[in-house]
Amino acid sequence: MSATTGRCLCGGVEYRVSVTLRDVVYCHCKMCRRSNGHFVAASAVPLEHFLLTRADSLRWYESSAAARRGFCSVCGSNLFWQATDGDYVAIWAGSLDDPTGIRAVEHIFVASKGDYYQISDGLPQHDAWGQADWS
Repeated sequence: MSATTGRCLCGGVEYRVSVTLRDVVYCHCKMCRRSNGHFVAASAVPLEHFLLTRADSLRWYESSAAARRGFCSVCGSNLFWQATDGDYVAIWAGSLDDPTGIRAVEHIFVASKGDYYQISDGLPQHDAWGQADWS
């Protein structure tokens, strides 16, 4: 497999993934919606297969005791989510360069979804963590 790459809007943060990405999970939790303006579409990869190739403007925000969120301090792009004790990084699918080769597989934290939209794509829905392998 060839490497998958991605970046923020301005290019101040760039990364490379050396294994197949996990399929996309849509997260509707309140923190994801607040930090992104809508629900999140995230893939994930084990840390040993994730390489930051440029991190000039990467900043991390500790959004809770359990996790931190990576973003570009120049253009504001939200890029990553990482559990404090995790061995993987979640990557916002919109930051990936095409082709990604991944697809959406489920929705999580749907009990927290916004009241301004409906979920009608037929994918499995879960009130908490779903079934996708996050590693």
